[in-house]
Amino acid sequence: MKRRWKVLIADDEAIIREGIRDAVDWEALGMEVCAEAEDGEEALLLAEERGADVMLVDLNMPIMHGLELIRLIRERLPSCLVVIITGHDEFEYAREAIRLGVQEYVLKPTNPGELTQIMTRVRDRLEREAKLSAYLDAAALQIRKNLPLLRERFCLEWMEGALSREEIAEQLQFLQLPGHSPESVMAIRWPELDTGQSLRNESERQLMLFAIENMTSELLGETGHLIFRDAAGLILVVIWDDVPPELASKIEQAVQHYLKLTVQVHLEPAGQDIVDVGAALRRARSAVSREARLSPIVRRARALIRQRYADPELSLEAAAAELHVSPVYLSRILKQELGASFVSLVTMMRMEKATRLLTGTDLAIHEIAESVGYVSQHYFSTAFKKMFGVSPNQYRKGETEADDADGG
Repeated sequence: MKRRWKVLIADDEAIIREGIRDAVDWEALGMEVCAEAEDGEEALLLAEERGADVMLVDLNMPIMHGLELIRLIRERLPSCLVVIITGHDEFEYAREAIRLGVQEYVLKPTNPGELTQIMTRVRDRLEREAKLSAYLDAAALQIRKNLPLLRERFCLEWMEGALSREEIAEQLQFLQLPGHSPESVMAIRWPELDTGQSLRNESERQLMLFAIENMTSELLGETGHLIFRDAAGLILVVIWDDVPPELASKIEQAVQHYLKLTVQVHLEPAGQDIVDVGAALRRARSAVSREARLSPIVRRARALIRQRYADPELSLEAAAAELHVSPVYLSRILKQELGASFVSLVTMMRMEKATRLLTGTDLAIHEIAESVGYVSQHYFSTAFKKMFGVSPNQYRKGETEADDADGG
């Protein structure tokens, strides 16, 4: 059933109200007179109460002047159209009314033919605006429905470096994502997707990928994040909050435990600027591709280091015993595939965690040293300065070059 537009007539003279009411075939225009008012205050009350779509307003009314009524209607019923009823001697008032957004006016005494033409134009405008509103509502609904797809497209463009800083900021706001730069990004690779030897059909593969995504999201919990996939089927994650470096190994273990699948996960700092995120995603993607070529023993050794870096007793010999290989073999294969010794890998993991604690907490240096696996603050400070060129205290203060005195 087509909507009937509600019209309110506000004039302090009953004969004028009656003349307007009787001058127009309201039903033929798809309109109805929903109320009449003899002063501005009553008109405002009835307009809000009845939900008027159109108001015919006399400028000279008692209690509340017509212009004040129009101002209040603009605030409270912004979609309501106003037609002013005016005399030839009220031109200045009419000009002010036009400034307030009134586009039509009726001169006293009212002419039925002219009034019908005016109300026809008003009706047409109401219908145009209603259609526009319906189109915009439908578009907004489509955007909400397609938000995951729009976010994925944005992230793919972000990753490829196709957007400027301003475009990234606008897209983040439009897609209801945090406006600040993410803390880290992550790539998850399921090698079976590109071996060409999988016995699973496409439906099963998609099911597994969704399961991996859900598991990842569950482990991230309340942490602000967005998960999407690239064209090759790699799962990529943008993370806005701080996460522990061992998250990658937790995801690998959870997927192995529950899905009996082997995946490679790489966590990468996102950089300080939102434009750096694309490069960080590309690095993470390359890293999991490289890690896919690592031998199982190296991947297990890295996972062990991620889990146990805070243990002061962690050593090459202890790790080799746990992995059931000889220390010599473990040392050689780590150097061969990762280009670093066991001790270097442990130190890098400890220092990565230490830098996060230095910049993100107020913990004392000796507490940070202990939490990352050093029994001696002095030994920790020495190792830290050797790696970064500054003491832990200087790093915390944002200094990039060491002073003569050691601040550790």
